[in-house]
Amino acid sequence: MLTAIIALTVLALAFGLLLGFAAVRYKVKSNPVVDQIDALLPQTQCGQCTYPGCRPYAEAIAKGEADINQCPPGGEATIIALADLLGVDPKPLNEEHGEHAEKTIVYIDENVCIGCTLCIQACPVDAILGAPKLMHTVIASECTGCDLCIPPCPVDCIHIIPAVDEEEKETVPLPQAPLLLKGIE
Repeated sequence: MLTAIIALTVLALAFGLLLGFAAVRYKVKSNPVVDQIDALLPQTQCGQCTYPGCRPYAEAIAKGEADINQCPPGGEATIIALADLLGVDPKPLNEEHGEHAEKTIVYIDENVCIGCTLCIQACPVDAILGAPKLMHTVIASECTGCDLCIPPCPVDCIHIIPAVDEEEKETVPLPQAPLLLKGIE
């Protein structure tokens, strides 16, 4: 029994050293242009550009497979920044992918939420907290406003509200729900 434990320990150490060496020796380096393009994108992961997220879209731009004007959440500012980075002329936003709008987030009416978890599964940035059959809530600072959580909601308890402008520190009033507990004042 002791011999087997020692043999497995030695084998595990040998494989660990081999994997450590391989990780250092054969490290894949990312393309710095892709990193720069990705840094300019809004990171909404909404898929409106026809790519599953901002990183794949950045990779497609770097390869010349996608144009710089496919990101509605980024709008004109992102198109201009990408054009400057890549040394190309800016283009108007491709209407085929949507229209640029002011930044929004979503709000879940907790009194209506049934806890189905469909919104949690749809959120690409894990901005929704909750558990099955319990109410859910949105982490406003993490919500990118992609609105991908709205279509799967069976009770229409998810609403779009304007995002809080961090620079101006304005607060956005949330929809008021009726107080369900009587006698508490």
